[in-house]
Amino acid sequence: MIAKTVQKLQAIELRKKGLSYSEILKTIHVSHSSLSLWLHSMKLSKSQELRLKNKGDWARKTGSVAIHEQRVLRTNLIIKKAISEIKKIDKNDLMLIGITLYWAEGNKQKEHNPSTEVVFSNSDPSMIKLYLKWLEKCLGVQQDRLVFEIYIHRSHHKTIKDLTGFWSEVTGFPVSKFDRVYFKKNKIHSFRKNRGPNYSGVLRIWVRRSTDLNRKIQGWTQGICFQSGAASQNRL
Repeated sequence: MIAKTVQKLQAIELRKKGLSYSEILKTIHVSHSSLSLWLHSMKLSKSQELRLKNKGDWARKTGSVAIHEQRVLRTNLIIKKAISEIKKIDKNDLMLIGITLYWAEGNKQKEHNPSTEVVFSNSDPSMIKLYLKWLEKCLGVQQDRLVFEIYIHRSHHKTIKDLTGFWSEVTGFPVSKFDRVYFKKNKIHSFRKNRGPNYSGVLRIWVRRSTDLNRKIQGWTQGICFQSGAASQNRL
């Protein structure tokens, strides 16, 4: 009982100095409930309240930073391991990758418009590079058949020189190939996330004289569905 009384008096003295409950518990080894019972009626000065508030804000900030760093580290480890699981990609692999890539992002043949040519649009530089490699290595498309168009919202305030220089560097094609740049009117209410300073619009790649090639891609897509069991041949 005497020990409890001594601990209570010590706790009161520490609280008068403006220490937080967690700081007091590091010195006095009692339960949090006992400490709350002893100190609940004590008032702190404005400066002491401000100190504890700033200390709490700092702890929360440093805690969130630590959590973020742990997540980044974990993410990097997962990505590094996943990269090692992908072995060398041969031409057949690239062929299938390109077909599914076009299936997801390319213009399709429609019943009302069966003469659509091969057109692919995306803002991801890595995806653009992969698509161009597919056209060259697997489909044998000559460079002189490619037409490039850049689309970007006016709100980005990037110059034509900035845009053409960026996509020229990404694709390896001369700047002169990027003479079609279109600035779209910006929507006031937009949920787009890719509007930062590193965004350089969407690159549209059109292959001239490619109607039959688009039809062939459609057939390859259906063949993948059939061979994978995703669809029966009767439904294709």
